[in-house]
Amino acid sequence: MFWTRRHFLKSASAVTFATAFSQFGRPAIAEDGFLEISAGPSRQKLYRNDGMASDLWTYNGTSPGPEIRVRRGEPIRVRFTNNLQEPSSIHWHGVRIANPMDGVAGLTQKAVAPGETFEYDFVAPDAGTFWYHAHNKSWNQVGRGLYGPLIVEDDEAFFDQVHDLTLVIDDWQLGEGGVLDNASFGGLMEWAHGGRMGNWITVNGEPLPAFELNKGEPYRLRLINAANARIFALDPNKFGARILAYDGQSLGRAETLTYEPFLLGPAQRADLLVIPEDGFALEDVSGDRPFAFATFQVRGNGNIQDDPKLPKPNPIPEPDLENARRIKLDMTGGAMGDLSNIIYQGKKQNGDDFQRTGQVWAFNGIANLAENPMFSSKAGETIIVEISNNTRWPHAMHVHGHHFRVISRSASEIDAGKPWRDTALIGPEQTIEIAFVVDNRGKWLFHCHMLEHAAAGMTTCFEVS
Repeated sequence: MFWTRRHFLKSASAVTFATAFSQFGRPAIAEDGFLEISAGPSRQKLYRNDGMASDLWTYNGTSPGPEIRVRRGEPIRVRFTNNLQEPSSIHWHGVRIANPMDGVAGLTQKAVAPGETFEYDFVAPDAGTFWYHAHNKSWNQVGRGLYGPLIVEDDEAFFDQVHDLTLVIDDWQLGEGGVLDNASFGGLMEWAHGGRMGNWITVNGEPLPAFELNKGEPYRLRLINAANARIFALDPNKFGARILAYDGQSLGRAETLTYEPFLLGPAQRADLLVIPEDGFALEDVSGDRPFAFATFQVRGNGNIQDDPKLPKPNPIPEPDLENARRIKLDMTGGAMGDLSNIIYQGKKQNGDDFQRTGQVWAFNGIANLAENPMFSSKAGETIIVEISNNTRWPHAMHVHGHHFRVISRSASEIDAGKPWRDTALIGPEQTIEIAFVVDNRGKWLFHCHMLEHAAAGMTTCFEVS
């Protein structure tokens, strides 16, 4: 385990109210069948109902944006309109998607200019909990609210709408009056340390929401961590929850965790099975004392039911470990780290260069997309990437277009069972190995999903031909 946390909710003890759960908006559907989603400025209260509204950037006027919910194998057609004053794009996080639709500005598509549109048209091959978010200057655009849930339902419904709840969790850096501190985005101090950490939590854009559940009935809670950098520490065992899926990939069973706390890193998802007997709360337990950021009230006198029928795992090709090609990725830099051999755009960084460029992290000595991909491969090859974190900070490593298994982790057993992931946490001075079959053609991003770290150098790519 590798967490060290300060207690970050100084004002939380003064907030005792709870708001009711508000449903996500639904995107408008054009006559040609495209969902209409636009990015633009809007105002939204984050702290409390009688407080001041913050200036956010949102999809269709809210953060989170509309929930997109489809069946596995159904086409997803989204017409994205950029009403911001800077270019943007949409990345469909965790979806094993066709490369031109991946939404990475500058790599898989040209950024969508202000006032312009782009049409995303793809099929999601996997059922599960995914999400979408801006992928141009993500540290700024996601941090201001540009994200939303994408739920791909199984071929048959295992939980009805009442018993299938999506919970998008975010933290915000609020200043005077509970207003988002927009002026502080882009500070090198955050980029070189743990990333942008907030001091306030919302769930589905609401502060301290309260949910009502029926006693004894099975619920699926889909947790999505949309924070720029915060790792939430949870204890599902405290309220009898079990894991159904990691990063959208079903286990095919309900698994009881054998350790605590459970860490949900930036961009990671976890589906929980809860059959409530009594009221409970989702708590962050990383600080000096637990903080309940969402509560669940249980009503009725129903009998506790058995486990429902659960979704089967998605068909993902298993890595051939005996014939795999091994790639090494050495992570360096950051505050209190080795900055002596970081190369950016062909030049070794020295002195004032770090302040000027902001490039303070490196993969194999290179900051921010080396001239050549980390590796090139033919489709169908198994790749093992050995990732060594030689820094003082944890990182959340995300692979685009693929899912992988963490097949080893130094000094830890938390990956027992080797579930499929698209984003893996790695602690300071820790080494992990991830294995996957590269079966999706194109150039794919591989980066830290602490978004400030990615902007400050922790970004590379690989190519599948």
